[in-house]
This record gives sequence, C-alpha cells and structure tokens, in this order.
Amino acid sequence: MNFSEVYKSKITTSDKIAGQIKSGWNCCTDIALAYPGGIIEAVKAKAAADDKFFINIYTMLDVYPMNLCSESSEGRLSWISWFSGGNARKAVNEGRADIMPCYYRDIPGLYIDYVDIDAYCAVVSPMDKHGYFSTGCSGSSSFSMIRKARFIYLEVNEHMPRTLNAPQIHISQVTAFHENNYELSVLEPTKPDDISITIGNLIADEVPNGATIQLGIGAIPDAVGMALKSKHDLGIHSEMFTDSMVELLECGAANNNSKPIHRGRTVITFALGSKRMYNYIDDNPGIEVLPVDYVNNPATIAQHPDFRSINAALEVDFFGQVCAESIGTRHLSGTGGQVDFVRGAVQSKGGKSFIAFPSTAKNGTISRITPTLSPGAIVTTSKNDVDYIVTEYGIAKLRGRTLSQRTKALILIAHPDFRDQLTFMARKSNIIV
Repeated sequence: MNFSEVYKSKITTSDKIAGQIKSGWNCCTDIALAYPGGIIEAVKAKAAADDKFFINIYTMLDVYPMNLCSESSEGRLSWISWFSGGNARKAVNEGRADIMPCYYRDIPGLYIDYVDIDAYCAVVSPMDKHGYFSTGCSGSSSFSMIRKARFIYLEVNEHMPRTLNAPQIHISQVTAFHENNYELSVLEPTKPDDISITIGNLIADEVPNGATIQLGIGAIPDAVGMALKSKHDLGIHSEMFTDSMVELLECGAANNNSKPIHRGRTVITFALGSKRMYNYIDDNPGIEVLPVDYVNNPATIAQHPDFRSINAALEVDFFGQVCAESIGTRHLSGTGGQVDFVRGAVQSKGGKSFIAFPSTAKNGTISRITPTLSPGAIVTTSKNDVDYIVTEYGIAKLRGRTLSQRTKALILIAHPDFRDQLTFMARKSNIIV
C-alpha cells in the first residue's frame, strides 16, 4: 500500500467532513485534547444552515475554546458531557447540554454497550511512515470508540505529540481527515498558595520511597508533586499526566523501577498541561497512554504496593461522604476517576487514599467540613469508600472509624473558626458519643 497516495485520497476540508455527517448520528470524541474543534465548528455551521439537521455530540473535559451551542444552531446539536470543563458546565446549568453519570473506568464499556457510535472524531498526530496516526494525549476511551464507530474522521495537528502506546489509527481505517495545525490548549501549572503547600507537605510525609502515586488536577495535587521531589524510586500510575510528574521524572524522584507491573514506565490514560509537558511525552517510550478501563481498574491499581492516591473535593460531611462534582444542585464536573483510585488505593498492600481541600471556601466564610452535604450535592466518594481527609490543619483517618470517631477527627482538621459550631451540631444530632 502506498500510504502517501492513500493520504492524498482522504485529505479534505472540515466543511466536507461535516457534509458527510448525517442527521441523527452520534458523534463521539475522547477526553480533553482529542476534541476536534475544526470539525465540530463545521458541524455547528451546518446545523445553523439546516433546520432539519440534528446530531448528538459526546464530549469529555472540554478544554478547546468553544461555545457549545451558538444561537443559530441551538436545539439541533445535543451535547452529552461525560465530565465537564467550563463550557460544558455552563451549558448543562443553562439546560443546553446533558450529562452522563459514570465512573471514568466504565466509559469504554458504556460506549460499547449503550451508544451507537456513528462517527468517531479526534485530533491526532501526523501520520508516520507506516501509515499510522497516534491519538497522542488522549487514550482513555478511543480504543472502544475506534472499534465500534462506523466512520472515523480525524483532525491532523502537527502539534499533537506522538505517543507510542496510545491508540494508533491506520490510514486504511480513516474515512476522511483534514489538517488543522492550531496550538494545543494548555493547562499551565498552578502556583501553589500557602494552604496548598501546607497540605502538599502533609501528604508528602505519608508517601514512602518506592510508592506509586496518582495525582488529580489542581493546586493541591501540584503542591503534592512538588513536595515529593526529595523522594526516591517513586512510580506513577495515574489517569492524568501532569507537569508536576514531569518534574518528578526529570529530577529522578520518580523512575518507576519499584512498580510490579509496567516497570520503568509511567502509565496514564490522558495528558493535559503545558507545552513543555507535551514536548516531554512526544515519542517518549517511558510514557504509556493506555485505556482507562485498564488504568483506572481498582484491581490494576491494587497491584502496586504502597499506592498513594491524591484527589480534591468541595466538601465532606460527618459521615465521610465526599462531594467533588457539584455545589448543591449546580453541576461542576463529574465523578471522573476519583472513586476508581480511592478503591484501588485502599486495596493496595499498604496503600492510602487522600481527599484534600482547603478547610474553608468563599474567603473563609464557609466550612468545607459540614454536618451534612449541601442540599442536592452529589456524593462522589461514599462514606464506605473514603480513607483519609486532609486540610491545612491535618489529616483525618476515616476508614475503619465509627461515625462518632469520624466526626471528632474531622472537627479537629476543620478551620478553628468553625470547630465550636460543628461540635455543637454534632452533639445536637447525638453523633458525638
């Protein structure tokens, strides 16, 4: 097969790709940088011009600078978010998009069992000499989508890293593609504040040399990463690859040599960060971008002794119920992989799971530790799964503790301004015994 000739026969424009997409289709894309902005914008324009055109678009963690629904196409594009970024969050709360409740590890199976995938659309790296495109920074659900999709439409971007273990799509599988060499969206590392640094140091003290870590997104996980630079022989097995992990690998704190599986390799399911990080993973054999139903499977995670999972939350109640995805009934994100790693970490020999957050919100006026979650708040991690809760005032061990013991431990790490009030509420409810 002459790959260059096949390439020429399938290259087209985003408008012509949109012209091939039929009304009533389900168009699906993978997480974050996989979102093919050029193709979707052309589809939106088609919907705006044709009041009989309607499709469903499945997305996850939108980071592309987009307006999900323009006024002219609203009602003809149905958006379904598996985990929301800023654009999807706004659209969901305004009633212009829907959400799919799920654990991150279950998404590939849900696509296989419940979604008729007409078109898989994704941003990929340029074709290699063997005729393959790499999905680069996003490998979580692409394996399943590629397998099930009736048509494959790609947006080839020279800035997308070529990752060696991410899903590879051969030119012979591709229906059509176009080239769109825009700069990838970046998520620059946060500059941790004093509270995040304090929490980061508290958690780092609980991470032994040789442990395998998972870090979530945000200032606190970034601070944990920076606080781990003095450690040795750390492993990385995480749904998301972050800039703090690059720091750990480059300084030698992480080398993956103590891991029982994928030894010497960093295992992730997607990457989102700075341009420096994208350059780091490009053509790097030490980075494995694998399917999320494998990476986030608690049984896979539990194979690593001394696993340490670090994630964030919005609030936690006396029972230990963790809300990380809504403020009351207002939608923010989704369950993601928090529960996957909480369960995997506590099943690991010597493993620990940490849910960390500042003790207060809204400039110190609201305690994030509460007697009950806010009305309508989504329970992300259940009281039966939770392990450790961390604020800037310390670490509370909840797993294996009674309600009374949990409540006392949580009050000790609440902000001092709220401890008396929380104690009063606990006694009033006959929780502290």
